[in-house]
Amino acid sequence: MQRVSWKFVTGTWVVVMGAVTVFSFRHSSGIVDAATDAQKASYTSWTTYGGSNSDAQYTALKQIDRSNVGQIQQVWFYPSGNNGFRYGSNPLVIDGVMFVYGKNNDVAALEATTGKVVWIHETHNPRLISHRGMAYWESKDRTDRRLIFHMNNELHEIDARTGKDVESFGKNGAVDLREGLGRVPSSIRQIESGTPGRVFENLYITGSATGEEYESPPGDLRAFDVVTGKLVWQFHTVPHPGEMGYDTWPKEAYKYVGGVNNWGEFSIDEKRGIAYFPLGAPTYDFYGADRLGANLFSDCILALDVRTGKYLWHFQSTHHDLWDYDLMTGPKLMTIQHDGKRVDVVVQAGKNGFVYVLDRTNGKPIWPIEERPVPKSDVPGEESWPTQPFPTHVPPFARQKFTADMVDPYIADPKEREAMKKQVEAARQEGIYTPPSLGTTMETPGNNGGANWGSGAVDPATGTFYVVSKDAPSLLHLEAKPPRRQVPGPPETQGLVIYMQNCQACHGAERKGQPPAIPSLENVIARPGGERVRQAVHNGMAPMPAFPDLSDPDIDHLIAYLTAPEKANVSPDVLARIMAPPATTPKLGPGGERYWTGYGYMNSSEGLPAIAPPWSSLTAYDMNKGDIKWKIPLGEVTETVAKGIRNTGSFWPRGGAVVTASGLIIVGTKSDAKLHIYDKDTGKQISEIQMPAGPEGIPTVYEVNGREYIAMSARPNSDRTPVGDQAQAAVVNQNPAEVMEQKQTQGYYVYALPEKTAKR
Repeated sequence: MQRVSWKFVTGTWVVVMGAVTVFSFRHSSGIVDAATDAQKASYTSWTTYGGSNSDAQYTALKQIDRSNVGQIQQVWFYPSGNNGFRYGSNPLVIDGVMFVYGKNNDVAALEATTGKVVWIHETHNPRLISHRGMAYWESKDRTDRRLIFHMNNELHEIDARTGKDVESFGKNGAVDLREGLGRVPSSIRQIESGTPGRVFENLYITGSATGEEYESPPGDLRAFDVVTGKLVWQFHTVPHPGEMGYDTWPKEAYKYVGGVNNWGEFSIDEKRGIAYFPLGAPTYDFYGADRLGANLFSDCILALDVRTGKYLWHFQSTHHDLWDYDLMTGPKLMTIQHDGKRVDVVVQAGKNGFVYVLDRTNGKPIWPIEERPVPKSDVPGEESWPTQPFPTHVPPFARQKFTADMVDPYIADPKEREAMKKQVEAARQEGIYTPPSLGTTMETPGNNGGANWGSGAVDPATGTFYVVSKDAPSLLHLEAKPPRRQVPGPPETQGLVIYMQNCQACHGAERKGQPPAIPSLENVIARPGGERVRQAVHNGMAPMPAFPDLSDPDIDHLIAYLTAPEKANVSPDVLARIMAPPATTPKLGPGGERYWTGYGYMNSSEGLPAIAPPWSSLTAYDMNKGDIKWKIPLGEVTETVAKGIRNTGSFWPRGGAVVTASGLIIVGTKSDAKLHIYDKDTGKQISEIQMPAGPEGIPTVYEVNGREYIAMSARPNSDRTPVGDQAQAAVVNQNPAEVMEQKQTQGYYVYALPEKTAKR
């Protein structure tokens, strides 16, 4: 590998190359030994989110295997407090030290063998943080070691040995990520991603989370100098004049269209110096009359020169996306046998249930992908793209239709079951790419279905690709979004109007929601100032997007209404006028009125999916053949098991699996609060661990002093996971002051074989 330094010379960045050795380290009786590049590439460390820059989610460690995995036990637990990470976090382990987010999203360094605190860096409970993980960089001589993370729309670095801010980085220790995007920085409510970027040589490369609404910021890809924080390169994902793809948008689109962002993982071919970015849909997700065209580089696998940001190739999986079919699962770098040759490929799973297999060097499909005609939109002003790409060889991993005979047979109320069947039958459904309509349109697997962040993993030894997926049909119904109209009255009354215009489509007029996917808001104000609501509206809370167009006073009024809805007083005729659509066809472009729909999640009154199980699956592909080897329901639901209903799959897992060289797949499922261990060759479950909270995220697998460990983040879900004393019973090696709540269950659970067994 090479070290890169950059100099600014007469308006041009000049790269200066020099040799460098990259190290990984292990603690051994107090002595730190450096590993070689080859050892690092052999997947024996966990110094990067997902385990490696190739995003393999694979470990070559073999101590825990098929024969002994049933003996692993919890060896320590570190509580992160109820204000800690959201939706799973993937710890890093360097030099026998684990780095995590703790209480109030403070950064904590822990002894990786005991969980004891080494240091804590206080972040003062930030509004935003890259909660899924962080990145690590070290200088050639290891005198400079840094942790890198996003916080409050800024890029931050701290010393990995002390936890102190690196004041020389950026401006006073931070880089404002809102700058340089062609928008007024103060107008950008959110730009940082919850997923950490990646380090390559002296570069930190990152995507973004832009929000899902009209006029969200663009999702430019950027690389920063790790030492100084200076911007090294920037790729416009919504092309500017003169750039490739500009002609696939309206002329002024780059000034107002947002999204087209990488908010999940991406991967790097370190040997070739190529980064592969899976990109999301443009905003607004479901109506695109103000962005007519194919819309490059939305929904693309985009290959860039990692050192310069120069375009290399792209493949677009959905043209003019109207379904929110982001590509977000990390592209997996594999070497397969194809037509008698070894071929380096990139494998991409989509939210639409398809798997795309492309030559890593040029983006050409390994098996044919056909452009096929798809239904046309009937929405005024909309021009859906006439064709979409369909893989012809590799079968999909998720169901792509939902018919009446597929309604969940376990729905307890027969009347509700029949009503659900009629609802499904009445919806427009003409295939996977049926565009949203002014009537009701079925979307399957759904905008929250298919593969998502963390969903993929590979076994490089066998050429097997594993994908965690969800079947989550959605009913979309476009309507003209009412213009923002003021209403006189107290804050509660104004908050009611804001609720009706922004929240009611999903949470319902009575605020009951569709638990657990869409929670009830009847008693949501649990903390002073409505902080829970404020954070959800600002940041989003999957599957709910952020609402960047709501101002702080808007949110104050919304909180006032949710706190005391009985104080809202608006006559029915006034409400009707407020909620009335525009008298004319919605205007297009920035600032105009547009069409809008809720996300349309389909759940029964029991809070479970309307479609028959399995609701989530784990699928194994032999990528040498492009065939499915096996497919199983992934986990279960505690309540349905109590009724004798098994093999339903979890509802719904967040995160993904890790594959081990010893023959295991390790993956957590939230709705049964279990860590599952499967045989990687057959899909047969070998063992499972009942956890005190619902596991989320990607497991971390590491070794210290010859002992292998598995770390998993988890947090309570009052609807679906056990809480309480059983969690505390498992807490070991903690000082009393570190156990922040009597029944704390959110945090990091670490497992290993008994010490005597591990040392054999």
